[in-house]
Amino acid sequence: MKIGFVGLGVMGFPMAGHLARAGHQLSVFNRSSEKSVRFVDQHGGLAAESVAEAANGVELLALCVGADDDVRDVVGQGLDHLAPGAIVLDHTTTSAKVAREMAERAAASGRFFVDAPVSGGQAGAERGALTAMCGGDRGAFDRAHPVMEAYAKNIRRIGDSGAGQLAKMCNQICIAGTVQGLAEAVHFAQQAGLDTQAVYEAISKGAAGSWQMDNRWATMVEGRFDFGFAVDWMRKDLGLVLDEARTNGAHLALTALVDQFYSEVQAMGGRRWDTSSLVARLQDR
Repeated sequence: MKIGFVGLGVMGFPMAGHLARAGHQLSVFNRSSEKSVRFVDQHGGLAAESVAEAANGVELLALCVGADDDVRDVVGQGLDHLAPGAIVLDHTTTSAKVAREMAERAAASGRFFVDAPVSGGQAGAERGALTAMCGGDRGAFDRAHPVMEAYAKNIRRIGDSGAGQLAKMCNQICIAGTVQGLAEAVHFAQQAGLDTQAVYEAISKGAAGSWQMDNRWATMVEGRFDFGFAVDWMRKDLGLVLDEARTNGAHLALTALVDQFYSEVQAMGGRRWDTSSLVARLQDR
């Protein structure tokens, strides 16, 4: 397929690389052009000089950018340059509102918009093992599905436009609560003078076990927080969650509390630390 890809950050670069290895014809664009040049050096394709050039005549335009306004900007620049009936496949984590806006805008131009935020972090992107939670037209999703298979192992259509973003919010709610519980357990074990490795081995195979425990217990004990998804981005996502909750009436007391804890981590200088750095605010007391 002829594909444009906009946003070659820590997630987008490896995702686009999987598409190139799968044999798709790629044109890529990134605001810092050196990433586009580096991508083409490694994978081939075209380093576009603008969103419009990346979108020109393509059947699918994939996005992996920063936030709502970035998506609006890219769609505004690229939509009219796409092939008729083309799909905008948005892997950015945004509000459900902007996903619905972009779907309406795409439909008015005879094209489609699928919101498809992903989970799995940089490691999942590099391994081609992401989860994609999708919202939008069923036919457009079915056409985009084999494209996503290049970098995602679990791909689900949740419902109409915006549903993928709402599912991603559920994902972030779960992560926030899980990481806070893990941080408190690590802190408690340390305060109690326990062998933290022995504690991990005892509890990780039972009901307390989780991906976060298996991958972050040891690094939290060691105070290492350079493993992907940054606190700044988590706060952006939790802000979306809490805004949506104010609209739909959901009661998210724990999520709001953990968001406040992340603000304390930011104040400690941990804006670029990964999300497991919640333990740092406990160890610093």
